[in-house]
Amino acid sequence: MSSVAVVTDTTAYLPTDVAERNGISVVSLYVVFGSDRTVPESSIADFPAFFEELRSADSVPTTSQPSVGDFLSAYEPLLDAGHDVVSVHISEGLSGTAGAARQAAEQLERDGKGGERVRVVDSATAAGGIGLLTLVAARAAAAGAGLDAVVQRVNEARSEYKMWFALDTLEFLRRGGRIGAASAWIGSTMKVKPILTVESTMTPVERVRTSARMFERMVDYAQQRHDSGADAWVVQHCTAPDQARRLVARCREIFGREPEFVSELGPVMSVHAGPGMLGLASVPARFLQ
Repeated sequence: MSSVAVVTDTTAYLPTDVAERNGISVVSLYVVFGSDRTVPESSIADFPAFFEELRSADSVPTTSQPSVGDFLSAYEPLLDAGHDVVSVHISEGLSGTAGAARQAAEQLERDGKGGERVRVVDSATAAGGIGLLTLVAARAAAAGAGLDAVVQRVNEARSEYKMWFALDTLEFLRRGGRIGAASAWIGSTMKVKPILTVESTMTPVERVRTSARMFERMVDYAQQRHDSGADAWVVQHCTAPDQARRLVARCREIFGREPEFVSELGPVMSVHAGPGMLGLASVPARFLQ
């Protein structure tokens, strides 16, 4: 068993079998429905019903980070079992999740419960990017790397990792207040198909006019990543399974290998991305060996 345990959060959208196979613990963010109902993202199983509500809602649900107590519950058993902990989370430019994780580590250190053996890593990205960087941490830990060496490996991978994601509309980012630098596209451009990345915050890449062009630009991006040697890849989507299958098929041809995983965004990220999102992330495969 590795001496370093790896923790992430639900916004990585790691498939359950991938998380379990790599020994990764997952802490849930929350979806807030009005003023009277807050539920863990991990407890929402009926995605189609949630997304249908999202499409037609006058106001979308909001989201909330895990509590310090949630992280205490994740860290304490791992520390008690003798593990060090590397905890990789959604960009601090998008969520306070990493901050809550640090507060939990600090509390455990004050209480003499091993919090100094926790390292919290701001992934500076979201979704599939967190998933890939978490897998980098898990593979390094499984290979016997120590606490600081695992963190260094993640940081090295982050410097060579990239992600693009295409949205059907900017409307959900606008409603959720996460639009960042893409705010310049609001107005007459709301009907275009925006392509963005996450570099701490949402950052615009380009705009295209049609879904067909959007898809081809994602394929072009996959080719660019392959040409640069970043062949470990993932595809994610939000209520776009057919497009995701098509993109996976094209990416298999380009990268010459299977994806690390393919998954659907859950409620927390879909509140901001909206239905129709299609994403691709990759990192050099050497980081996962």
